[in-house]
Amino acid sequence: MLRQGRHAALTLMSLLLLLWHEAMPIEVPQDAKILQDLKQPPTIVKQSVKDYIVDPRDNIIIECEAKGNPVPMFSWRRNGKFFNIGKDPRVSMRKRSGTLEIGFRSGGRPEDYEGEYQCFATNDFGVALSSKILLRVSKAPLWPKEVLEPVVVTEGSPLVLPCNPPPGLPPPFTFWMNSMMIPIPHDKRVSMGLNGDLYFSNVIAQDAQTDYSCNARFLFTQTIQQKNPFTLKVQTSRKVAETMPTFLSPSGSESSKMVLRDERLLLECIAAGLPTPTIKWFKKGGDLPVQKVKFENFNKTLKIVSVSEEDAGEYVCMANNHVGSIRHSIIVQVKAAPYWLDKPTDLVLAPDENGRLVCRANGNPKPNIQWLINGQPINSSLPNPSRQVLGDTIIFRSVQMGSSAVYQCNASNQHGYLLANAFVSVLDMAPRMLDPKTRLIKVVENNRTFLDCPFFGSPLPELRWFKNGQGSGLDGGQYRVYINGTLEIKQARAEDAGTYTCVANSILGSANKQVHLEVKEPTRIVQASGHQSVIKGSTVHLECKVKSDPSLPVTVTWTKDDKPLYLGWRLKKDGESLTINNVNEGDEGTYACTVKSEIDQDSSSARLTVLEEVSHNPSISSALPPGPPDPPIDLDLSDPAARSVRLTWIPGNDHRSPITEFLVQFEENRWEPGRWQNLSTYPGDLNSVVLQLAPFVNYQFRVIAINSVGQSQPSRPSLRYKTSGAAPDAIPKGLRGWGSKKDNMEITWEPLLDLERNGPNLHYNVFWRQKDTGEEWSNVTTLESKHIVSNTDTYVPYEIKIQARNDFGSGPESNVVNGFSGEDNPTDAPTELRVSKVNRTKVNVHWKSVDPSSVQGEFKEYRLYYWRESSLVPGLVVSKEKKTKGFYSTLAEPSGILSDLVPYSEYKMLMVVANSRFEGPPSNTVEFTTKEGVPDAPRFFRISRRSFDTIHLEWDKPLEPNGILTGYQLKYQTVNGSRLGRPQLEMFPPNVTDFTLRLLDRSTRYRFYLSARTQEGAGGVFAEESPHFTNEVAPGRKIWDVTVEPNSNYTNINWRHNFPAGSSEFVLEFTLDSNKTVKVVPVNQQPPIAVADLIAGAKYHLRVYSHELNSISSQPFTFETKAAYIDQVDIATQGWFIGLMCAIALIILILLIVCFIKRSRGGKYPGGGCVTGLTKCLVRDKKDLPLDPVDQKDQDGSFDYHSDEDNKPLQGSQTSLDGNVKESDDSLVDYGEGGDGQFNEDGSFIGQYTVKKDKDETEGNESSEATSPVNAIYSLA
Repeated sequence: MLRQGRHAALTLMSLLLLLWHEAMPIEVPQDAKILQDLKQPPTIVKQSVKDYIVDPRDNIIIECEAKGNPVPMFSWRRNGKFFNIGKDPRVSMRKRSGTLEIGFRSGGRPEDYEGEYQCFATNDFGVALSSKILLRVSKAPLWPKEVLEPVVVTEGSPLVLPCNPPPGLPPPFTFWMNSMMIPIPHDKRVSMGLNGDLYFSNVIAQDAQTDYSCNARFLFTQTIQQKNPFTLKVQTSRKVAETMPTFLSPSGSESSKMVLRDERLLLECIAAGLPTPTIKWFKKGGDLPVQKVKFENFNKTLKIVSVSEEDAGEYVCMANNHVGSIRHSIIVQVKAAPYWLDKPTDLVLAPDENGRLVCRANGNPKPNIQWLINGQPINSSLPNPSRQVLGDTIIFRSVQMGSSAVYQCNASNQHGYLLANAFVSVLDMAPRMLDPKTRLIKVVENNRTFLDCPFFGSPLPELRWFKNGQGSGLDGGQYRVYINGTLEIKQARAEDAGTYTCVANSILGSANKQVHLEVKEPTRIVQASGHQSVIKGSTVHLECKVKSDPSLPVTVTWTKDDKPLYLGWRLKKDGESLTINNVNEGDEGTYACTVKSEIDQDSSSARLTVLEEVSHNPSISSALPPGPPDPPIDLDLSDPAARSVRLTWIPGNDHRSPITEFLVQFEENRWEPGRWQNLSTYPGDLNSVVLQLAPFVNYQFRVIAINSVGQSQPSRPSLRYKTSGAAPDAIPKGLRGWGSKKDNMEITWEPLLDLERNGPNLHYNVFWRQKDTGEEWSNVTTLESKHIVSNTDTYVPYEIKIQARNDFGSGPESNVVNGFSGEDNPTDAPTELRVSKVNRTKVNVHWKSVDPSSVQGEFKEYRLYYWRESSLVPGLVVSKEKKTKGFYSTLAEPSGILSDLVPYSEYKMLMVVANSRFEGPPSNTVEFTTKEGVPDAPRFFRISRRSFDTIHLEWDKPLEPNGILTGYQLKYQTVNGSRLGRPQLEMFPPNVTDFTLRLLDRSTRYRFYLSARTQEGAGGVFAEESPHFTNEVAPGRKIWDVTVEPNSNYTNINWRHNFPAGSSEFVLEFTLDSNKTVKVVPVNQQPPIAVADLIAGAKYHLRVYSHELNSISSQPFTFETKAAYIDQVDIATQGWFIGLMCAIALIILILLIVCFIKRSRGGKYPGGGCVTGLTKCLVRDKKDLPLDPVDQKDQDGSFDYHSDEDNKPLQGSQTSLDGNVKESDDSLVDYGEGGDGQFNEDGSFIGQYTVKKDKDETEGNESSEATSPVNAIYSLA
């Protein structure tokens, strides 16, 4: 009963598969006329970004472009509600577009238009949606008012100066400067954190010599807000105590961080301590991905630009100095906003066709898939019997006209969303041709030819080809029709010429196109000159005889050494040759004759050698060098027989080198016309031979003469000779029988070669019978090279033989070959799988075999699947890739040895029995653990750097420790030629991976042997030898003439050397003059070289030396990189600058007069502070107290940009007699517009002044925050 139910279910499933037929989506060609007539739903082609931040000083433009036929109409929703554009005079929509423009020339606040926008494009066939665009206006708020007391700190203690910049949109870029506008230098001890705070690992007395001000630069408005500066008071002592490292950021021993896939990961560890700690990074359970990880901020920041799931895990930063060390773990979780696996695409179907839309996305957590139709949830739309929603797939069955629509797929999780539009267009269009109705094509005989017939229609038309308006369609044999309508003629012959018609038919009509095909004879050079040697002053003739189709005009051109040949009185060309009179040395070269028609071409070349004149005694002939022979002539056929003919010829001139061999070639016009093939070779003293031939071949022959110089040109072909037919002589090769299915047997063989057919109508007699049953032979006759015997039992032996036959009779039968019908899945599994004698890398495997009849095929092997489940080394991640090993055994209880295992690991295994095609069910699964072993060699071991008295070694742990590492052992000994010194031994704990060896003699070389250790002993050895030192010099080798072209952060370097090309690598050694740090750049290419990542405005000492021979070095070369902010224009020579300086001088003069008047009246700058007060006028002082109303506006009518909230004073502000802080009357803000500034070498500031903004532009941004008193000169920070 159960079997009957299963059979019924399979029958029902088969019926459903037969009823369901999913058509391939129709591809609409990009034909202008079709696209003009094609009606399609709208498609969004351009839209603004999802998170859209705009500048409050500019008009707002929200983009939305769509295409469709008819042209779509556009509408917008704002915050989920219909946005009536017509009611707002500031909002307009571009013509034939959905793009919104919001202008503020007539007033209004950009903030009033913040919100979530979505564009809808609609036509008669559907509605397409843009993504939801979150519009926000950029903001640059002021720093909160605060009074900062001097910071008192003890020398050697850590310090954090908080920045806390005002929250802007987008967030501002922060940097630290002093009140003189000089950037605070960052180094290993002092640096800025990711949060903008300034960290001191330990404070020194010199830190009190300047003040510290945090600056926030807002990118959109190009303004800078400056915080009140911090001043430090450092309490010093005679002796500062050293301290072990502690973390300033982050706090505690462990923290966590979540980052989204493809975003940037920044991890930070800033440590305090004295001496200043160094920071190192690790990743538990694996290595840091060297390709992706970058270290910044003096190794305090770890950055991965584009995070992926494998970057998740536990990262450890370690801070250490010689007092101690400390660690902090950061658990990184990688989540993911939705991303596409299978994005839905537009679907064009014909009526009654089937199709599907697929929307697959991934993310973490898994995104939710929601379908919409024309912008509305699909669940709330009218039911459609032809549509079925199955999760991430919509299936369409038998679609009808009028059901076109635009479907939206929304994939979302808590981290974001994706929205995709895909239209389903139901299209009916009568067939039409995409090419002109008629076309003429000319082709060369015997060439492969293609006749194109591009067409389109919906439903997809059926295309057929006809010749001369007759026949039932061309397909098969000489012809092949491709799915795109192209007709292939495999070998165009003269009888293939004519008019071909392609007809496209569908239920909506038909269309046709005619192609007129003309088959032309090939253009060939039938006779050409060979290589020639001539005496200077003589005349030479170069032949070029052409045969071509009479209806095709041809042109013959001559070239010499691939350059055009100019004819004159010495060089003359007639129809079939080139004549050169009075030959001279300049005529020597390779001459080529090229003949072209409109559809093909042919060419031939010959070498002309010009010899000096020789005396008449001895003979001229003896002075000429030997050359290749002339071709044989007068080929004649005689003594015809059924399978032979005699060929006779007259040898040509041997050109002073005897002919050693003749090569006879043939061409036949039945199977491969035009192709010459070698038939046989004969000694050079023969000129008449009997040729052994194959039956039923129409031959022609030619002969090539060969001497010690080379081959002659082929002779002219002989007359054709056709042999009579005969029964096949050959037996088909490669006969075999095998099952492609469990109930069949495929009999295959290699078809006879064309020259083995011996007659027309070749076919094959195939015989087979089941072996050892005594049944009669079954047979079939076929033209193919394969026959399938159906309805066989599973894996039954057969006897097979074959025989070729043609119209003249049958050939010999082949020997009987054994074959088998198809195999099926084995039914039994090996049992009682177990292991024994487990050691480090091997294990004995035991099992019980299966019944041979259950294999249901040729027994191949017992196939063992095993994989490494885990390593017993804590934190080591292993690959769980399954491996296999086969065991062939017919014993009842076989066993075998599994080797090449990894020590100290947990393994699992199972076994199946396999025949030639299938595997059986698996056995029981066995788990076992290999024993601890010795480790692999260290991952790398290198000499990272060396000096004259030390060698620094670095290494990394083994990829496979094969146990718990107990440490490393380093053996080393001196090397002097072939003599080795006494070995030395150093032992290191497992957490040490570097070692510095002090050299007693700087000219001594060392050989090092490093190995890792476990409890089982030392593992693989990694050997390294110290490089050559100064006592080993390669004679004659040198490096000189080093030139440098420096820029700000990179430089171009060139040098000269006499090392053989490709035989040496070079090393560029940069020594920074300020702190003597060394940067080494290996170079494996020839100069010039570009080197990046240099420090701007720094002095370097450069040395170039050989990697293999370190003693060969250039002279040191000193250069300075350019400052990052250096302007390329000398402004001192600019007219505008001279005029500006004059204007400033005049203003200063006026201010001096005003200053002295105020002084005499007890004004703003009392006493000797007048000049100081004048200087302070150049930078607007920000005070703690609000300004008096009179201070809000200067006497000249210009407004100060400071608001009442502007509370940021600069150092040096003057204090009045009553202690109140007064504002200065002037500010650079009136001149600043965010341009970059510069610093002179003495640290003073050179401002770049620009004209104030137009009044209307200023008024259009009344809602924006007050402009900062410090402009964008800080961009260089």
